[in-house]
Amino acid sequence: MKKWLIPVIIIALLAFGGYSWVKGFYNTGIQLNENVSESWGNVQTAYQRRGDLIGNLVKTVQGAADFEKETLTSVIEARAKATSVNIDPSNITPEQLAQFNQVQGGLSGALKSLLVTVERYPDLKANQNFLKLQDELASTENQILTARTRFNEAIKPFNNHVKTFPNNILAGFFDFDGKPYFDAEAGSEKAPDVEFDFEKKE
Repeated sequence: MKKWLIPVIIIALLAFGGYSWVKGFYNTGIQLNENVSESWGNVQTAYQRRGDLIGNLVKTVQGAADFEKETLTSVIEARAKATSVNIDPSNITPEQLAQFNQVQGGLSGALKSLLVTVERYPDLKANQNFLKLQDELASTENQILTARTRFNEAIKPFNNHVKTFPNNILAGFFDFDGKPYFDAEAGSEKAPDVEFDFEKKE
């Protein structure tokens, strides 16, 4: 073998190895990022379902005579704020996720106040439509928790991929920044009180 071929072969092997590494890093990053986007879509779907149910719940409660208008207004305003926050999961920031968490937590608090207030309205407590919506809300809260957990689970492998050495060298080049995790909503250490004893006599 001619001596000049040896450095050429070495350079070719290094170039091929570098190409394979970059290609593998990028393609894996794209796949993991798609998993994150899919998980975020499930989070949004669960929250949208809750928003829709709350809208129907408000309409049902509005039909009750003399129901506290301030409580209803709080729920309506909190729901409007919650649905106004839109996030692109490919460019999600800790600040955006914190804002999303805050407005959703505000809606949870307003909803809790609404459901507690309903206790003073026997007709509402016996309303089958209201009872059905309340059951669906309780189920949706579980779906939200599951979706948020799975979102965090999708974030972990992506962050591990882009933050570990030597992948972190390429991460900045391809704009693969680490993504924030969902933190618990404020007051989430106390389970939302969304179930009542509807058999209780006044």
